[in-house]
Amino acid sequence: MLDTAQLPILDLDGPLARDEIVAVARHGAKVRLSRAALRRLSTAREHVDALAASDVPTYGVSTGFGALATRHIPRERRGVLQRSLIRSHAAGAGAGVECEVVRALMVLRLRTLAAGHSGVRPATAETLAALINAGLTPVVHEYGSLGCSGDLAPLAAVALALLGEGTVTDDSGTLLDAGNALRANGIEPVTLAEKEGLALTNGTDGMLGMLVLALTDLRALLDIADITAAMSVEALLGTDRVFAADLQALRPHPGQACSAARMRAALHGSEIVASHRGPDCHRVQDAYSLRCAPQVHGAARDTVTHAEMVADRELASVIDNPVVLADGRLESNGNFHGAPLAYVLDFLAIPVADVASMAERRTDRMLDVARSHGLPAFLAADPGVDSGYMIAQYTQAAVVSELKRLAVPASVDSIPSSAMQEDHVSMGWSAARKLRKAVDGLTTVLAIEYLTAARALDLRAPLRPAPSTGAAVALLRTQVEGSGPDRHLAPDIAAAESLLRSGAFTRAVACHLLGPGDPR
Repeated sequence: MLDTAQLPILDLDGPLARDEIVAVARHGAKVRLSRAALRRLSTAREHVDALAASDVPTYGVSTGFGALATRHIPRERRGVLQRSLIRSHAAGAGAGVECEVVRALMVLRLRTLAAGHSGVRPATAETLAALINAGLTPVVHEYGSLGCSGDLAPLAAVALALLGEGTVTDDSGTLLDAGNALRANGIEPVTLAEKEGLALTNGTDGMLGMLVLALTDLRALLDIADITAAMSVEALLGTDRVFAADLQALRPHPGQACSAARMRAALHGSEIVASHRGPDCHRVQDAYSLRCAPQVHGAARDTVTHAEMVADRELASVIDNPVVLADGRLESNGNFHGAPLAYVLDFLAIPVADVASMAERRTDRMLDVARSHGLPAFLAADPGVDSGYMIAQYTQAAVVSELKRLAVPASVDSIPSSAMQEDHVSMGWSAARKLRKAVDGLTTVLAIEYLTAARALDLRAPLRPAPSTGAAVALLRTQVEGSGPDRHLAPDIAAAESLLRSGAFTRAVACHLLGPGDPR
């Protein structure tokens, strides 16, 4: 995590922006409840206390849950009811999910509580804020959420830590007993009151948190894909004329226009491209993986834009059941259903697979002596003795094949639960988990295209690449040697991935994208 002293404290007093979620989840930013939020919490709690004092059964306050909602619970048993809810629902299995996912889930649940429609006590919400600020992350398991009635098992694992039970990790990743960790940080465990157990577990926070994180990563990866594609076009002696603004304007998809402009700018000033612009060049058209890159990358960008709209709507939502309304009514609802998020999580996996598939096709062309326009077979120093990047492309192809499997939707696979009370579920958590794997896979595929295109551009010397693509090659050469005899390639692939993930690649090329065709 970054030095949190450099980050502003996030005031929870209304809808949160995507970058605020990322700041807390990924960079350790701290949070606090505003005075207005605390007033809202107090007002809603007064309504819940009034319902708890009534002899009329109220779901979530004085009844059981789910299929057991018909049982009225006497007052002296309601504390046990809430505690039992958390313990029984913290039923996850499998490996622990990433800390950034859990932190995103935590701040999103706190945001809903702060809206004042859940009826938890202010002290309970403040304890959740304290857990976030202490850098204590409850262990949440891979399996347990069906994406309906909220991400129940993941959220229950967080609530369990608030009770001082279960396990957490600290900033260093050390596994700790939750009760000991709370005491060491001066945090008093919560004793739950009516409605609070339900309010802590009934939300789409896990799948929404993963969507927000994936959107951040995909915006960066699509920017990278434009540049690695431009490098491949350049290395394969392709033309940049197909990216001209007037051609792109004939089909006015905004994402396409953006990607074409970025590729046009990336190729500006290339001696390699200029070398085959004259009348002696008899090639009429480039292959689709070169010529149509803006169309595919652009469609992916537009899909991300749609998903961002859905995410922003969910970030402005209050997801709980039942909810406390302004007039004091406590009403059941279906807003916890994850379908809106599940659909876009599934949707995003499709362009991820397709962008990766196109990048793999460009890589393969650079390695094939019959299609690479003068490059040595597999870009090997001594083809036959050396294999060059032959097997790096195998790795790329294996990842692309996996991405195609991950593009199969999870949201069409509803499995009824809770004695048929919850007879249709979204599977949004599963859609989010596979999207995270897909984003990682796309990073690997683009890293291998980056390695391959950089070596191919080196082999076009003495002609020089464009300033932007040349900067990308120069950056890579600080970590990975250029052409030569075969060596262990896995570390080179990992180094290229690191340059993409860290933002170093994007920063290296950004200043060179200014000029004719600059997308900004």
